[in-house]
Amino acid sequence: MYKINENYQKLPGSYLFSTIAQKVAAYTKAHPDKNLIRLGIGDVTLPVAPAVIRALHQAVDEMGQAETFRGYAPDLGYEFLRSVIAEQDYKARGCEINADEIFISDGAKSDSGNIQEIFGSDCTVAVTDPVYPVYIDSNVMAGRCGTFDPDTGRWSRVIYLPCVAENGFVPEFPKETPDIIYLCLPNNPTGTTFTKSQLQEWVDYANRNGSVIIYDAAYEAYISQEDVPRSVYECEGATACAIEIRSFSKNAGFTGVRLGFTVVPKKLLCGDVSLHGMWARRHGTKYNGAPYIIQRAGEAVYSEEGRSQITGQVAYYMKNAAVIRKGLQSAGYEVYGGINAPYIWLKTPEGMGSWEFFDYLLENAGVVGTPGCGFGPCGEGYFRLTAFGSYENTVKALERLKMLP
Repeated sequence: MYKINENYQKLPGSYLFSTIAQKVAAYTKAHPDKNLIRLGIGDVTLPVAPAVIRALHQAVDEMGQAETFRGYAPDLGYEFLRSVIAEQDYKARGCEINADEIFISDGAKSDSGNIQEIFGSDCTVAVTDPVYPVYIDSNVMAGRCGTFDPDTGRWSRVIYLPCVAENGFVPEFPKETPDIIYLCLPNNPTGTTFTKSQLQEWVDYANRNGSVIIYDAAYEAYISQEDVPRSVYECEGATACAIEIRSFSKNAGFTGVRLGFTVVPKKLLCGDVSLHGMWARRHGTKYNGAPYIIQRAGEAVYSEEGRSQITGQVAYYMKNAAVIRKGLQSAGYEVYGGINAPYIWLKTPEGMGSWEFFDYLLENAGVVGTPGCGFGPCGEGYFRLTAFGSYENTVKALERLKMLP
């Protein structure tokens, strides 16, 4: 008789955003006349840029002609997209990343969950706390995390790196040396970042200890401060210890289009084994790639017109972030993030837990956010609001929050 992977049964409860969706659905059914404002899930609301839409239409037309029809995409992705990524995202910033070190995928979430497959099941994993749940969940499924303690919200074999107000949301090096270190910068959910010197310290730490950094840069387009790096490869020695994951979802509005990529440098070795070669083998076997049409859309993002349009969209969301940040501060909340990322991280009112505050906002203001405890133990007592709503709804949400008792 067949057996299931018992590690899946170790996952506690349901996925964070599934629980939120269930709560919102129940509220909407009970209050069909109420107008909810959703500042919870990090989904974009602006339409895809016109330059990208034109590229999609042109690629669709090409697929209808025998001379320009395309079938399966190459394993790494089309060279036209990988080359423009290498030039504009990396070489233009002084990073020595080549096109053949870039693997096109259907999004950062897929790669964030899948990249762990090339590592041994006995590797120890370190995550910042709080952090995006996919990092933990995918390693639980792979059997690396041990047992879950519902009282502490922690896994026995995971090394937690607390990111709290007391340390400026920049973690200290752990006492136990991890094999795999997940860093999400700008951070989801706190919206905070590292300076280049702070990130360099982590790169140096990884190289000293034989660790690998999995660096999620999905929100790099929102960075505004000069001393905050957009890529881990801006740090010396990073090509020998870091894998970088990126997405088109939040910078170009591709949440419904699906496109991302992962950079695995050829210098990244485990002994004499190339991780680039390992990922290429895995990528070729279980390709999560995007089709030709979508990759042409991605190429348009890097055109002069595309960059201009997308820069405007990023500015729109960051305007929302500033509205939320300033509005909450004026209302007396302790607020973080919102400067280099489209997320606001706020301290819940005294004596109110994350889920309690979620229910409070839903019932009394009709505003949906994300409980901080869903991102890890250190997220308890905090709450995330996203800037991805419309400007009008963002202003309305702040007006409702200011009127709360």
